[in-house]
Amino acid sequence: MKENQRVVLITGASSGIGRATALYLSKRGFLVYAGSRTPQKLFDIQNKNIIPIKLDITNSDKIKESLSNIKKIDILINNAGYGLVSTLEDVTEEEMYNQFNINLFGLIRVTKAILPIMREQRSGIIINISSFLGKIGLPLLTFYNASKYAVEGVTDSLRYELRDFNIRVHSIMPGFFDTNFARDNIKINKKLFDSNSPYHHIVSNLVPQIVEQINHGNSSYEVSELILEIIENDNFLARQTVGDKAKKFIPMRRELCDEDFERRVRDYYNL
Repeated sequence: MKENQRVVLITGASSGIGRATALYLSKRGFLVYAGSRTPQKLFDIQNKNIIPIKLDITNSDKIKESLSNIKKIDILINNAGYGLVSTLEDVTEEEMYNQFNINLFGLIRVTKAILPIMREQRSGIIINISSFLGKIGLPLLTFYNASKYAVEGVTDSLRYELRDFNIRVHSIMPGFFDTNFARDNIKINKKLFDSNSPYHHIVSNLVPQIVEQINHGNSSYEVSELILEIIENDNFLARQTVGDKAKKFIPMRRELCDEDFERRVRDYYNL
């Protein structure tokens, strides 16, 4: 590592926004520890500035073990996550727990592990990749929504806790992006597409729209560019949207009452 080289840890770095950001920041001189359950998927981009590491965010002891040889972390990007698609009535206990275990508790575990390092340095930046669905609800994505709402709450609270240690905390709320998310990072409840389900109409109408919007969404590099802006600007906003859908829905959510906003969403998705 070069003297004064800034060090980044990214979770969920093997695909999508995480992979794009690892590449983007490494080309700009950052040393990137690219964390993934499957670090072999990063071997094709491994170089002097990208170091793949096995990182299981579901286990605190394994996280500590994976990070034990890393003495400096300037920026943490909590990116790992997936989306559960299910009705509330049909969701299983395991599906509920797993959604929060990755999207929320995993983020907390990794952040908890790096905070002593940042406190000792008396500096650091934590960027949580949330979602515009952390501020608005959509049917069938109830548990993904809820986990991202929770990420927003953790982010807001951490800013108070860490201010005295010169540690900045931000969230990015992407819209729908053209990543592997719809192909690899969505888990679907087994009963979702049951033609006898009382929810069949809303499922058959909404799911194809969401998948289409993800697969034709914005480029992951838009998020990477925003991450660099946050890193380089000490006075950056606490949270920022990125992507067409986020920029459309979040301002609308702020302007309208709950009932009017829900009517707009129903009309938009023909619900």
